[in-house]
Amino acid sequence: MGTTSPAGRQAPPMSTRLYERFREQFAFQLAQDEADRRRIYRLRYDIYCEELGYERPADPAHHLEYDAYDAHSIQCLIRHRDSGLSAGCVRLVLPDACAGQAHRRLPLEAHCGDSLNHERLHPARLDPDAICEISRLAISPLFRKRSTDDEIEGIVRRRHAFTDAERETFPLIVVGLFLATYALLGLSHRPHAFAMMDPRLPRLLRMSGFHFTKVGATIDFHGRRSAFYIDQRRVEADMHRELMPLYRHIQAELTPQLAGAMPARAMDCCC
Repeated sequence: MGTTSPAGRQAPPMSTRLYERFREQFAFQLAQDEADRRRIYRLRYDIYCEELGYERPADPAHHLEYDAYDAHSIQCLIRHRDSGLSAGCVRLVLPDACAGQAHRRLPLEAHCGDSLNHERLHPARLDPDAICEISRLAISPLFRKRSTDDEIEGIVRRRHAFTDAERETFPLIVVGLFLATYALLGLSHRPHAFAMMDPRLPRLLRMSGFHFTKVGATIDFHGRRSAFYIDQRRVEADMHRELMPLYRHIQAELTPQLAGAMPARAMDCCC
C-alpha cells in the first residue's frame, strides 16, 4: 500500500513513480532520415558486430550495421534526453512491397524457414499486409544497470554522469522497446508479429502480460533461438494495468512520427 502525503492524498506506488521517471528521462524517436538511421545502425554495430559478433558490419569504416531488410523497415530509437545518448533500438521489418507476392518473406522465413512448424501461425498463411517481424533489438551497454564506472569512464562521464536514480530506470528500457513495438503494430495496422528469440525471453516478458506463442523448433541461430508470434490485439487486452499509462504515452509520442518513418520503398511501391 502507498503512503499518505501531507495533503492527505495517497502517494502512487513505487512502480508508478518509476514509470513516470522513465518517461521524463527517455524519448521515443522513429528514424525520419538518413542521419537518424545511421545513429541506429551505429548502436547496432556496437552490439551485433563488436559485442556479440553476430553480424559482419555493412560499413566497417563508419562502424555501421545494416542489411537489405532495413529498406522496408520502421526503425525506433530510445534516446536519453539529458545526455542525448542512444539507449536502445528495435526495428519492424515489413514484407517487401516491391517484391512479388511469392517473395514477400520475412527474415525468419528466409533464414530459419524450415524451423517454423505451427500449422496455423505461419507468416505465409497470413495477410502480408498484416504481418511484420521484430528484430535488431539492442540496448547500449551504457544503459544496462550492471555497467561499471570503468565502462562508462571516457565515454559518458565527461558529458553526463548517471545518478543512481537514473540507473534505477534502466531496466525499463527493454520494456519500453517492446511497448514501442506493440504501439507501432497497432498504428501501422499490422497486428501479427513474429520474432526469433532466446526461449527464455518470452517467459520473462510474460511477467508483464506479453504472451508470445512458440511457432518454431529451437535451433542454433546465434545461440538457442526459436520463432515466436504475438497478436498486438491480445497485448492490449492482457497488458498489466500499471503499464498502460506508459504504453499510451509511447503511442502519443510515436503517432505523429509514423508517416515520416514509413519505408520509402514501401511507399513508392504502393503508389
